[in-house]
Amino acid sequence: MISLKNISFSASSEAGEKEILKNISLDIEDGFVAITGPNGGGKSTLAKIIAGIYKPTSGKILLDGVDITDYSVTERAKAGISFGFQQPVKFKGITVNDLIRIASGRDITVSDACDYLSQVGLCARDYIDREVNGSLSGGELKRIEIASVLARGTKLSIFDEPEAGIDLWSFGSLINVFQKMHDNIGGSIIIISHQERILNIADKVAVLSAGELKAYGAKQEILPELYDSMNETCKVLTDNMKEVKA
Repeated sequence: MISLKNISFSASSEAGEKEILKNISLDIEDGFVAITGPNGGGKSTLAKIIAGIYKPTSGKILLDGVDITDYSVTERAKAGISFGFQQPVKFKGITVNDLIRIASGRDITVSDACDYLSQVGLCARDYIDREVNGSLSGGELKRIEIASVLARGTKLSIFDEPEAGIDLWSFGSLINVFQKMHDNIGGSIIIISHQERILNIADKVAVLSAGELKAYGAKQEILPELYDSMNETCKVLTDNMKEVKA
């Protein structure tokens, strides 16, 4: 379980110090949690703080009761945390097979690597020897990144807006991949997303807005209220546009 205790984060800007996260406390047990909310609400920042890319200004992070607040990215990876970037990193000169083998931390066979690729809907024969570079599409890079996370088999996997920059066909495939991960889970999955289809396969949903945790609970409790709020916002915007045109 990952526990966030009074997490706050501030960053310097031209206008001065800006508070991005404000006193976030959240316990995420084994299962699938989606974190959603308006753009600029602090979702990606929170994900990077959990992964160790950013360090909180204040507060603590506990992983299975162990304080990892001061752990580096590498130390958190060794402790069992994986992170999938919104824009997957490219590695010139490293093949897909190399990446999956390195991610696994074991001396796996080509057959094992191919199996992970198959799990994310890629034909292993077409990808195993390709370089992880700009010749791959956004959807291909996303699925290869997920295959590497599967190979790691960590207790906590975090994905920051995995739907960003991919086509609808690839997005449909990703939903199937996350559904399979969810069905076979042996730990926790955290996905930062706006997409209704991702929210609907989560166990729990957290809503983050203006750097604050607005709601957290089972999706059956959170989503109806969230959708009602979104519909009301859309209605207000539509009414305002009508007034402007008039």
